[in-house]
Amino acid sequence: MANNTNKKLKHHRNQYSGDGNPEVWATIDKSFKQVQSVLDRNRMLIQQVNENHQSKIHDNMVKNVALIQELNGNISKVVSLYSDLSSNFSTAFQEQHSNEHPKEG
Repeated sequence: MANNTNKKLKHHRNQYSGDGNPEVWATIDKSFKQVQSVLDRNRMLIQQVNENHQSKIHDNMVKNVALIQELNGNISKVVSLYSDLSSNFSTAFQEQHSNEHPKEG
């Protein structure tokens, strides 16, 4: 799944590489990669939680507490990353729009 996302990002970046500020696009690209990394980690954590639960072994069930806490923290991290990404994208869009349509004084 990560490869498919990266391919889409590269296509999008290549398609619009001449538009806007390259630093902004690099920041957006970095943010998407960070989000994907956290989502990949969550997928692994969920698989481990399911395996531990199915085993019905007490120690594995106890381990699930820490795994679920990490999942909760990661969800907050993804929300924060998407919030930053949205803000960066809005700023980039507004800057691009301002550059293309300067106010006449």
